[in-house]
Amino acid sequence: MEFFPLQEAKKPLVSIGIPTYNRADGYLRECLASALNQTHENVEVIVSDNCSTDSTGALIRSISDSRLRYIRHEKNIGPANNFNYCLKQARGAYFLLLHDDDLIDPDFVEICMKAAGDSTDYGIIRTGTRVIDSNGNVLNELRNSVVGLSTEDFFRGWFQEKTSWYLCSTLYNTERLRAIGGFQSKRQLVQDGTAIVKLASNYGRVDVEDVKASFRKHPGELTFAAKVKDWCEDYLALLNIMCEVVDEKKDLIRMEGQRFLCRINYNRARAIKSPFEKLKTYLMVYRKFNYSEPLTKYLFSIYLWSRIMRAKNYINRLLKKITFLLPWGRRL
Repeated sequence: MEFFPLQEAKKPLVSIGIPTYNRADGYLRECLASALNQTHENVEVIVSDNCSTDSTGALIRSISDSRLRYIRHEKNIGPANNFNYCLKQARGAYFLLLHDDDLIDPDFVEICMKAAGDSTDYGIIRTGTRVIDSNGNVLNELRNSVVGLSTEDFFRGWFQEKTSWYLCSTLYNTERLRAIGGFQSKRQLVQDGTAIVKLASNYGRVDVEDVKASFRKHPGELTFAAKVKDWCEDYLALLNIMCEVVDEKKDLIRMEGQRFLCRINYNRARAIKSPFEKLKTYLMVYRKFNYSEPLTKYLFSIYLWSRIMRAKNYINRLLKKITFLLPWGRRL
């Protein structure tokens, strides 16, 4: 009798969706390369062009790869709708939503699927994340140090900065993500976190401790476009969902979550230039999160900044007077 070697089953298909708008001359080429250069052999890459006015189409057409699909919308459908359009097009067992300015390491998908034993049953698979600047320099790295923790302690691990929640480092179960309505949240700002909470609590998760994805921080990122009030409302809605899906430690999760999310939004308010508007926003955040995180050091920063600006204005006025009194100053 003749025996033939068993053919190894094909690895699960993983879909990488890249929603893009006017990034052909920026980060899109690098993002695409990171998606197409995966060591996992069974991937598809879907680029959903939100009616770009630059050379995005020409860039995609210059890449010859049968795994790459390109769709251009005739009108801009908004970021959230474009995210879900990518999900709708996905054919893989797992789905990665990769923003057009973010990156994944070459072995990101392979490491995730190995950790899951190639099972397609889990709700999410996650790795650690690095934060990079506009030039790709590493600003920070945070390992995913919640391996083996319960759902309750997974949530608390986020609050304690043992892990970070980013789209670029999370594989979502495609069908189960569709079943919960895709990427949705109250203000369409924390869709990723909302999906993580629902899928992890209902279907389980796989955690990879190693850092395998890069989130790019720069002035053009979508994060900077929303008001702090909207972020507060979305985070509070997310915290409510967390408390609904857990069986234990509800009070602890709410208390720790309020403090953590309050600090995040204090830091968002810090970017406001007007001292008066900044103070109003700080107080709004303080109230929204039930006065959970002291405001003292943030108020001190406003006071210190106002003193610096007052001193700067005084010095400028003094220099003008001195310049005017000098003989050459009168001739200017």
